[in-house]
Amino acid sequence: MNSTYTAPRRLIKTPDEIEKMRIAGRLAAEVLDMIKPHIKAGVSTLELDTICRNHIENVQHAIPACVGYGGAPGRPAFQHSICTSVNHVVCHGIPSENKILKTAISLTST
Repeated sequence: MNSTYTAPRRLIKTPDEIEKMRIAGRLAAEVLDMIKPHIKAGVSTLELDTICRNHIENVQHAIPACVGYGGAPGRPAFQHSICTSVNHVVCHGIPSENKILKTAISLTST
């Protein structure tokens, strides 16, 4: 496999880096708590993405980590604020207009 990615050699984090990770984790947890009541039958994963993006940008005054991720040559960068999968869809699914069904299992990550 040809790759230009090189793993970082330093694994020990500074206190400042640890604090930034703590803040990021707290913000992500807040988004997941906020979106829970919206995950129900009849709602599309794209609607969930819009709700999360609005919360992240307008309430938390943050930038969604997923937006702009990737974008290898010939492939567009990720345009959504969450990854969401329903039932048999593999993890890190792309939000769409498909509605969540009553018996569906939904996985959402920020």
